[in-house]
Parts: sequence; structure tokens; C-alpha cells
Amino acid sequence: MHPEPVDRPESIDPASSVMRLRQIGFDAPTALLARFDLQLRRVEDGEPIPGSYWGDEEAGIIGNTVHARDDTPVHSLLHEACHLIVLPLERRPDVHTDATDSIEEEDATCYLQIVLADQLPGVGRARLMTDMDAWGYSFRLGSTQAWFEQDAGEARQFLEERGLV
Repeated sequence: MHPEPVDRPESIDPASSVMRLRQIGFDAPTALLARFDLQLRRVEDGEPIPGSYWGDEEAGIIGNTVHARDDTPVHSLLHEACHLIVLPLERRPDVHTDATDSIEEEDATCYLQIVLADQLPGVGRARLMTDMDAWGYSFRLGSTQAWFEQDAGEARQFLEERGLV
């Protein structure tokens, strides 16, 4: 399960301004993912990203590896990594492109990517939530921040029960 991008007129593309890995580099994300026994594999510019659900510049996942390019949005990298983080370790090796159909795991993934954004220099949760909104994540309360602050109790509980927050 993945958030659906919002249809917008062609002249408006707020997703074009989302933060990309080229802006923060690969060192900090690599170190962050390593804390969860994940690897970050850098894909060459112009090459297809293995395991990408959305294609184009979106991050991909295969087993314990997150694949990304310089033009991959930071929110995409974190989202796909968090899919692997919330999974039980024994399920990770079987993952290829799509980690789950569970709404509970999807919500936990969205929550955790916001929390982990604070651990990436120059990113932070406020910027990540803005980028999530620009890309088209949709929540009942209208914005990522409103969901995170007012409607994400079950996601937080899921993560707390697993020692992830």
C-alpha cells in the first residue's frame, strides 16, 4: 500500500520543489538506515531504480536494501526504508517493490518517516511533512501535520509496541 499522488493541473507541480538526496548527500541517510540493519544503494543517474513501486525517481526496496538516486526525494527514501523498518525482520528478505498491504503498517511507516526526518541534517519533520503534502500524501484531516499531531495515535502505538519510537 502506498499513498496516491494528487492530480494537479500541469502548470502546477509543487512536487518539483521537494528535497532530493542530492541536497543532503548519501552519508547521513546511509548511517541512519544502518542503525536498522538496512543498506542504502546509490543508483547511477538515468538508471532505473530497482524495486521502485512508482518508478521514475522514487526509491525502491528489495530485501534489506533501499535503492535511490541523487534525484530521489528524501520523503521517498524515508518512506520505503520505514516500510522495511516496521516489518518483522523475518519478512524483510521476501520484500521486492511492495512491502505490505496492511493499513496499520502503512500508517506506522508514514509516522516513522516523519520522526526519522529529524535525524537527517537539513531535513527535519516540518520540511518532510511539507514535502509529503506537495507529493500528494492524503490524510483525513487534510494535511500531514494535522494527521501527525491529531490522528496518528494508532500508528504511534504500533511503533511504541515494537520499540521503534
